[in-house]
Amino acid sequence: MTATSDTAPLADRRMLLVHAHPDDESIATGITMAKYVAEGAHVTLITCNLGEEGEVLVDDLAHVASHREDRLAEYRIRELDDAMAHLGVTDYRRLGGDGKYRDTGMSWGEDGLAQLPENLHGNAFWYADLLEAASELVAVIREIKPHVVICDDQSGSYGHPDHIQAHRVTHYAVSLAGAESFRRDLGEAWDVPKLYWRAESASRLRAGMEMAPEGDKFLEGFDPNNMPPMFAEDDDIAAQITGTPEQVQAKLAAMKSHVTQIQPDGAFFAMGMDLAALAWGVEAFRLVKGVKGPLTESGFEDDLFAGIA
Repeated sequence: MTATSDTAPLADRRMLLVHAHPDDESIATGITMAKYVAEGAHVTLITCNLGEEGEVLVDDLAHVASHREDRLAEYRIRELDDAMAHLGVTDYRRLGGDGKYRDTGMSWGEDGLAQLPENLHGNAFWYADLLEAASELVAVIREIKPHVVICDDQSGSYGHPDHIQAHRVTHYAVSLAGAESFRRDLGEAWDVPKLYWRAESASRLRAGMEMAPEGDKFLEGFDPNNMPPMFAEDDDIAAQITGTPEQVQAKLAAMKSHVTQIQPDGAFFAMGMDLAALAWGVEAFRLVKGVKGPLTESGFEDDLFAGIA
């Protein structure tokens, strides 16, 4: 039984985030992680693999890519260490341990979304046995007993196979973790009170498109009337977490830590602070399990722990 969210000390609140690769956490939920760490909650990050198949954007490090020396994982671990230092997260782990699952990789489909690549490594996360991978996560859930779990939606945000698999593993694990008779050796059963899918706000993107200077390269590929599946309309968004200026800066610093994956002089950062706060300063979530807490004047929850009994 968990304490009522309105009365429990924040230090007693626990959050678990499940992301596919290093850098996903900073881009998608950096504000949320920084906010709750700063407020005293226990924040745990699970990364499902080490992003071994990622594209290397640093010319001097091109030799570490998977098709050459295949050493990208060691760099991405260090990048994750740096990112977590900026966000203040000290409890971050890889699903099953380093190297248990390998980045599946992706290719781009004709619809502009990610899809399976032509050739997959034998240990690709996409091939993971669902029960085995979920059981790894069940052990973590029963250990830390999170009040809130966050993962990608069923589309994998933009279709990446590992994001889709992370979604499947998380949902199965949340279900199994609450079953008293399942794998007692993994710990005492824990029924997660709230499960959220991370999302992007379609209305905020439209507002950003109106604010952006003409010819902005980051936004030019978006059609305001035909958004990618990761973008949700306000009716489907339950919560929005708005970062302070310090939290926005922490998120941007965490993103820049992933130097092999995100160009510091690229479109992510080529904007003034006002536009950066609009683009990166609010993180949206869809509630898929649990009771919605009190809403702000804007119509959203502003505390992911609210409404927990």
